[in-house]
Amino acid sequence: MVRTYAGSGVDIDAKGRHIDALVSALKFRRKGVGRPYGKIGAFTGMVALGDRVLSLCTDSVGTKVLVAEALNRWDTIGIDCVAMNVNDMVTAGCEPVAFVDYLAISRYDEEIARAIGVGLNRGAERANVTIIGGEIAVVPELVRGYDLAGTCFGWARKKDVIDGKRVRVGDAIVGVASTGIHSNGVTLARRVFQDAGMTFHDRLPRDGQSIGDALLEPTAIYVRPVLKAIHRHEVHGMAHITGGGLRNLLRLKPEVEFRITDPMEAPPIFDGIQNLAAISDEEMYQTFNMGMGYAIVAPESEAAGIVRDLRPFRAAVVGDVARGRGVTCPPKGLAYLRY
Repeated sequence: MVRTYAGSGVDIDAKGRHIDALVSALKFRRKGVGRPYGKIGAFTGMVALGDRVLSLCTDSVGTKVLVAEALNRWDTIGIDCVAMNVNDMVTAGCEPVAFVDYLAISRYDEEIARAIGVGLNRGAERANVTIIGGEIAVVPELVRGYDLAGTCFGWARKKDVIDGKRVRVGDAIVGVASTGIHSNGVTLARRVFQDAGMTFHDRLPRDGQSIGDALLEPTAIYVRPVLKAIHRHEVHGMAHITGGGLRNLLRLKPEVEFRITDPMEAPPIFDGIQNLAAISDEEMYQTFNMGMGYAIVAPESEAAGIVRDLRPFRAAVVGDVARGRGVTCPPKGLAYLRY
């Protein structure tokens, strides 16, 4: 039985080394109008344009596509494609504006294409972005079925950019609930259920939902309430909790300790995965979102107002920023000292 993300074929640390290797070769930087702005390697990239910044980010749905293929249910993964990009972008205080998609296929199927389009449109509506174009690539020698990715464009005024530099000891951490597994850790989840001899039609013990339905639950799109919250309140940093779990907080400011004292309740899908394979808490919290899909770091005095403005999403103060380094979760006995 596979008990780690690395054992299922996705090693987060090895991925980090691969990213470092690639980025180390990217030496050229444009000067003048359109020069890079802020940290390269943040959740979203930015370039300067006068008193504003333009933001670009890209991501894919990942192996969640294989669940859609197994169930022949294609109308939700477009939501995930939009979500994985716009949620990254808004962490910098940038408002997503436009989106382009990339669909790689091995065969033509108009009904599948139409269903994927339905999901993309739903995601665009939830994020308030326009899908202004895209590409369908027919590459049967590269993919056996389908692969879906996208790129998002957005903007912010320079004075409104949120980059984590202002995070300080004493800040509160507000967690925003996830809708489930989102689009991270699906490779490990699939392997766990497969090794247990279960199918996507089997039921989860806690709520009776089918495994397939739980895995295909679309990624939450946090853009509208987050934009409302940051326009009304002082916010020092934000993180999209994706691959790497709680360690994503380290991308904000490595010189402090992000202490999760009251972790959010994890949806039943995570209990099912953990109990079937006897996966450690450490592995679960460094692979999955575990019920918290987004985090906002702000002065303690702003926390209650931020929680209110994040409705309809369930939000709560889940911890604070302390002296130290890394991410800790004392109730689970966890300490992550690096990303």
